[in-house]
Amino acid sequence: MQMPDISAMMPEIIMVCLAMALVVIDVIVKKKETIAVLTIGTAVAVAYAVVSGVSGEVFSGMYVADGYSLFFKLIFLISLILSTLISVRYIEVAKINFGEYYTLMLFATLGMMIMASAGDIAVLYLGLELMALSTYVLAGFMRHESKSNEAALKYFLLGAFASALLLYGTAMIYGLTGTTNLRGIAQFLATQGGKTSPALMLSMILFIVAFGFKIAAAPFHMWAPDAYEGAPTAVTAFMSVGPKAAGFAALGRVFFVAFVSLQINWAALLVPIAILTMAVGNILALSQTNIKRMLAYSSIAHAGYALLGIIAGGSEGVSGMMMYLFIYAFMNMGAFAVVVMLRTEDFRGEDITDYQGLAKTHPLASFLMLIFMFSLTGIPPTAGFIGKLNVFMAAVHAGYTWLVVVAVIFSAISAYFYLRIVMLMYMKEPKTELSLSTSPSAGLALAVTALAVVLMGILPQGVINLARAAVSRL
Repeated sequence: MQMPDISAMMPEIIMVCLAMALVVIDVIVKKKETIAVLTIGTAVAVAYAVVSGVSGEVFSGMYVADGYSLFFKLIFLISLILSTLISVRYIEVAKINFGEYYTLMLFATLGMMIMASAGDIAVLYLGLELMALSTYVLAGFMRHESKSNEAALKYFLLGAFASALLLYGTAMIYGLTGTTNLRGIAQFLATQGGKTSPALMLSMILFIVAFGFKIAAAPFHMWAPDAYEGAPTAVTAFMSVGPKAAGFAALGRVFFVAFVSLQINWAALLVPIAILTMAVGNILALSQTNIKRMLAYSSIAHAGYALLGIIAGGSEGVSGMMMYLFIYAFMNMGAFAVVVMLRTEDFRGEDITDYQGLAKTHPLASFLMLIFMFSLTGIPPTAGFIGKLNVFMAAVHAGYTWLVVVAVIFSAISAYFYLRIVMLMYMKEPKTELSLSTSPSAGLALAVTALAVVLMGILPQGVINLARAAVSRL
């Protein structure tokens, strides 16, 4: 028996080794800030291994390292680094300053990386469960608060239900094709000449429902508002970017590799889901008074926009979806970083009225929040406008002009609840004198996210080219 070539898996091997080492180091060191520094160092080392590593397929095509997985792994690692930066001060204030916090984030990111590189549904499921189980624990990390316990329980129960549907769909597709390998499934379906059967359609529907839960697409979104509100805010920021991008990575890999010959069928199924997702996210966000719940519904709406890239298909559609998620990582993480800064030992800063007059007391924080709100709305020259423009144009070129018109209408509706925060900050008098919970690490995260949102809005071509190159061989 010869040892297989595992060089394509080196980033994941480095990640799991360093994550397990941190479990031991946590017992030795007393200052948990050291674990945060080591977590960022681990993410940087893994990012270097991802960029400089080799491409290829190992274990008979069960694991794939290509441009597509590389792009998503960079999103995961960026979200890990930014989440760690905003967590350092927050977990002290929230009294959850334990080293296991960072280790769980590392293992969740490892699960996401496995999902992005999965060439087999069995490997995909392993990565999904590693990510999900770690995130469930993180959501309930504030054990002394009932809302955090409720968030973790709801997330766990509905996540387990989605995983069961994924397994059921996998069993059905294995029964039909005799394999769980994505390329093997594609080859079998190609021999059928595009013919479908009720069992095949049911298996595709089960996959759509399972991934719909992971990306919080309506009507499978019911866990998101409560989980986002109850989880620690730094964890909510992490959950809103990493697991969502991992869900889209898996969705794209499965449907553009295994079910590519049936695109006309599953695209028709995704169209009403995208419309409902944009409607639910934007309309229900209008009535929210808790900013974490508002951003939860905002996250649902953005999943609907990103779905347009999947529906459009082709290199333009998939690269548009990937670029949109890359931009979303920075603008959403930045918005949550400002929310984290308002959290002190005796003040949560989660009600939108808490932002009244923030521009008068903390002009820099309010200006940064303005940038992120403008970007989430899609106002030029921010990166959010570029992300939406690329996804919308891909859908137009694919013949879905009417769907883009619907998306633009819902995007206009979203301006109300995003710009309401801006209005409160700049046009109202402050309710109370707020003291921000600042730290050098949170300041660095805010500077990076704001700079990225502005630069990608003005000079987007580099990210566009990177996304198109990443998807060229999918």
